[in-house]
Order: sequence, then structure tokens, then C-alpha cells
Amino acid sequence: MIAANDRKVAVGRISGLFGVRGWVKVYSYTDPRENIVGYSPWHLVLDGQRRQVRVLAGRAHGDSVVASIEGVQDRDAAAALIGSEIEVDRAVFGKAARQQFYWADLQGMKVQTLVDASVAIKAAVSDVQHTMALTIGLVILVIYLFLGRILP
Repeated sequence: MIAANDRKVAVGRISGLFGVRGWVKVYSYTDPRENIVGYSPWHLVLDGQRRQVRVLAGRAHGDSVVASIEGVQDRDAAAALIGSEIEVDRAVFGKAARQQFYWADLQGMKVQTLVDASVAIKAAVSDVQHTMALTIGLVILVIYLFLGRILP
């Protein structure tokens, strides 16, 4: 198993441009969504390439978040980042409070069914949160006998 300090967790993606000074629009998977700004550095992943960047500033803006990234000073540089998945080190979240957990910590855990068959959680954090936004509530996707199951 990968140590928590070495794990990367998807927390959002760069979805567009904001202004002409290099700011980007961010679709955040965090709750509240503006928390993504405090999770720095970001690891931007696009086309299999990973780039570490520092967030200089950011804030909620309408239904998204806008952010300024170190080294991105104009609209053209920002446009090159659109579509990048934003990952952070798991360690930036710190330790969960007693009787609480982070969705990212559920990945790779085993689920025990009533008939004592083990199945593995296969959903990425972004998948879980995307599903949460489109369905009735918090769910986990579990793969069992090659079929996907959604658990409340």
C-alpha cells in the first residue's frame, strides 16, 4: 500500500479561463468548493504529464472557483492548462477527526458482503463526488463479480 504522504488525490480540474491575467476557472470536487485554493501545491495532470504548481490566490466565483497560479501570467499560458486534473498530496488534508473519514481514504479498502465475499472499492474520489452531484446522495461504487454496484 502507498503511504498517505505519497498518495495523490484528485480535488478538481481546470475548466476555463478567467480574465486576461492568467487566472483559471476551476471545477472543484471539494466541499466547500473554495477549499481547493488552500490545498497547495497542486499537481496538474494533462496528457500524461505532471506539473507541480503553487496557488497564489483564489476564491469562489459563481458556481466555480477562480485561481491564480505561480508562473501563469497571461491568458495563453492559462489556456494551455484547461482540462488539467488537479491532484494534491493526501497529507495536505491532515488527520480526520474521530469518527470521521475522507473519501480518499476509502479507496483500496475491502467491503465485506453479508455472504462474507470480499470486494474492492474501485471508485476514484472524483468519481464518487461526481456521482454525488448527479444522484440522491453519498454513494460508493463497488466492483463485484465484474459488475458495478452503487452503495449508499
